[in-house]
Amino acid sequence: MFYHFFTELKRVGIPVSLKEYLLLLEALSKNLANYQVLDFYYLGRATLVKDERHLDKFDQVFAHVFKGLDYMDEVMSAELPDEWLKALTEKFLTEEEKAEIEALGGWDKIMEELKKRLEEQDKRHEGGSKAIGTGGTSPFGNSGYNPEGVRIGQQEGRHGKAVKVWDKREYKNLDDSVELGTRNIKVALRRLRRFAREGAPTELALDDTIKATANQGYLDLIFRPERHNTVKVLLFFDVGGSMDPHIRLCEELFSAARTEFKHMEYFYFHNFLYEFVWQNNRRRHTERMETWDVLHTYPADYKVIFVGDATMSPYEITYPGGSVEHWNEEPGAIWMQRLADIYENAIWLNPTPERYWANTPSIEMTRQLMGDRMFPLTLEGLDAAMKELSR
Repeated sequence: MFYHFFTELKRVGIPVSLKEYLLLLEALSKNLANYQVLDFYYLGRATLVKDERHLDKFDQVFAHVFKGLDYMDEVMSAELPDEWLKALTEKFLTEEEKAEIEALGGWDKIMEELKKRLEEQDKRHEGGSKAIGTGGTSPFGNSGYNPEGVRIGQQEGRHGKAVKVWDKREYKNLDDSVELGTRNIKVALRRLRRFAREGAPTELALDDTIKATANQGYLDLIFRPERHNTVKVLLFFDVGGSMDPHIRLCEELFSAARTEFKHMEYFYFHNFLYEFVWQNNRRRHTERMETWDVLHTYPADYKVIFVGDATMSPYEITYPGGSVEHWNEEPGAIWMQRLADIYENAIWLNPTPERYWANTPSIEMTRQLMGDRMFPLTLEGLDAAMKELSR
């Protein structure tokens, strides 16, 4: 079985050697995997993979070769979450029934009808086709189905049909101490460099010291300012919602950027840029920074990088009030245009695979607003993005 695993890794292009295979066998002979599938997975990855870009291929081969080795006893003994049981109350519809459900008639009509029903309803409602509640086919509520409605209170989307989400969410700050997997990201970010010697003379200039000592006849130490990357970067991270699966990748990028760029400022936003951003997700409701202040504080020579999946309702980009958590007075597209008018060098990094972009209208809209400067959040995409910012 292990030899088959080894040959399959080589077949998909992972440069694994016989020496590494023997190292894995030696580790297994010393019971380092402890007869646990998860332990064996990490042991195999640590001994056989030398480059982070091969991790996805390793995962695919591992799943194929060792299919069926799982913890069925743990799964069978686990208790079903209450949320799963509640979801069973939803009404399952056939494709014909779904097709018969008509949308209310666009954004303005939906928001007008929601306001009316909020004034009328005074108790919880489950199922049905009109009131704000759970399950059923109402355009308002959660855990149901409607081709164009407002999702209220549900933790995550299911059908992707909501034109607006009304919810209060909690986000976590990205961890800039993450180091695992950042090495190749750092290499890509190093394309965005412009070195200069600035500040106090604290670095010994060896050649100048030797020359001065020879000329003076005694030791004459010459110092110079350290050589730093003078590129200035503004980073904007989308957090929460559909970005949750990409947290680890964003943390790796954040950690690498903090190392590579001495002059870097970062802010968080949710889904799209509006009238304010923040730096601490735990205090985002009380410690905000006006977007106008950001545009007036950081001059036009900053390089701007947005990181987000750009996956949202198109109304969040084009309409006032389209934001998930607050009523934005101006559409997000206007704020993005203001930023583009100031910062010539701005790009968008998208963790969603590029092959899916054309299927999501909001991604295409964001791509157009960025002047087609959207790149996938991969090593190749980072490399191309840094070349674009270096122009």
